[in-house]
Amino acid sequence: MNIEEALAILDTFLEHGLSDVQEIVFRKAWEGQTYPDIAESCGYDANYIKDVGSKLWKLLSQAFGEEVTKSNFRSVLRRRSQSRVLLEKLQSVPAVLRQSQQISRGKKPLEILSNHGGISGSFLVMGKQDKRKTSVINPDSLELPGGSVPLNSSFYIKRPPIEERTYTEIKKPGSLIRIKAPSKMGKTSLMHRILTHAKQTGVHTVQISLQRADSQVFTSLEKFLRWFCANVSRQLNLEIRLDDYWDDDIGSKVSCTLYLQEYLLEKIDAPIVLALDEVNRIFEYPEISRDFLPLLRSWYEDASELEIWQKLRLVVVHATEAYIPLDINQSPFNVGLPIKLPEFSLEQMQELAVRHELDWAKGEQGLQKLAPLLAMIGGHPYLARLALYNLGHQAVTLEQLLEEAPTIAGIYSNYLRHHLTNIQEHLELATALKRVVTSPTSVQLEAIAAYKLESMGLVKLEGNQAMPSCELYRLYFREQLI
Repeated sequence: MNIEEALAILDTFLEHGLSDVQEIVFRKAWEGQTYPDIAESCGYDANYIKDVGSKLWKLLSQAFGEEVTKSNFRSVLRRRSQSRVLLEKLQSVPAVLRQSQQISRGKKPLEILSNHGGISGSFLVMGKQDKRKTSVINPDSLELPGGSVPLNSSFYIKRPPIEERTYTEIKKPGSLIRIKAPSKMGKTSLMHRILTHAKQTGVHTVQISLQRADSQVFTSLEKFLRWFCANVSRQLNLEIRLDDYWDDDIGSKVSCTLYLQEYLLEKIDAPIVLALDEVNRIFEYPEISRDFLPLLRSWYEDASELEIWQKLRLVVVHATEAYIPLDINQSPFNVGLPIKLPEFSLEQMQELAVRHELDWAKGEQGLQKLAPLLAMIGGHPYLARLALYNLGHQAVTLEQLLEEAPTIAGIYSNYLRHHLTNIQEHLELATALKRVVTSPTSVQLEAIAAYKLESMGLVKLEGNQAMPSCELYRLYFREQLI
């Protein structure tokens, strides 16, 4: 049973349905969020959300004639989906309406019954369409994709069990989480959710994006580490005291370590979750990355021996493997919890389409209609959201979108042109990508070119072999890289 089927059952039993806030609480509780989680993600006071939840479970208890709580409501609804009472209530829906709904889904009347005498989930969802609105009210409420997905967005698609694994891991003293995925795959969106979840447990959070650092920061290791320490201090609302701990005689790495160990970690009253975003930018500066990356590894390892370092928990976000030589015993990329974000599956694409209020995407027929889109864009989250945003606004039909996708007239033209400009500024990347998109099979590329193309999301790597990430890139760049 999914969330839409569960809401359909509620609409069957509740005379007036759920209020907007009640539905938010129900949806978030279905996802396993706590009341503080819900309040934080939706911008409500925690006590208010808790009160809404209490009244919601009391309302459902009265409607179902048994005690319903936040911990048992799923099992209650699952039983009700197969109950005779629900069947009798659904039979009160006008026959003409039910028949038209079944036909619109290509269903035969008997197909609404399960082998166990229950009601099929698809019929439940159909039966509620005229009684309640979906979570997205109209096209004006659709979010134009770009950047990370807001915490309170209904367009964030979870990729189980990734979220729960990271939420569990970040609670552990001295933990390290590594998130790897190409550009615009949802790395930063996941990072923000990890930080939000961690903050609700009472820890401090610090977020540093290397993409925001000035170029001059990368001119020397000392400048970089002082910039790093100053950023951490400011976000912890602590006085910057670099000169009290920096000593040229012991070097910048030891100075940085002492600054964290003897000042920041000692001064704060709770653990720190330190998230480093866009770490792959430092790969472009080998002299800095060869020292800074092993330093991260040493802090992680210090937690096993020194209690003070257990107060530091690290989240490292990067788009590709480090293409600089690192001793296997000094690299931070082979310790901790590795998270590699996958592309959306066809079912996740369907879930996202339904959240964009695309009724044609529902059911088995909807999956069949979405399959060509998945084949074109490969389940890339940003490309999927951009397509569904335009389809939700009825700016283009699915057939037109697919036909024009790899052309300058398509919805991806600006996105593709941006990549093309970057590629053409680097002859070695243009040459490498041209080999990939014009070959009928995977090809072997020089390592750095392969990693850079992977970080841009343009190719997938299997061992030493590269292939286009999706058909969109193959078709577009085959024409443009002449």
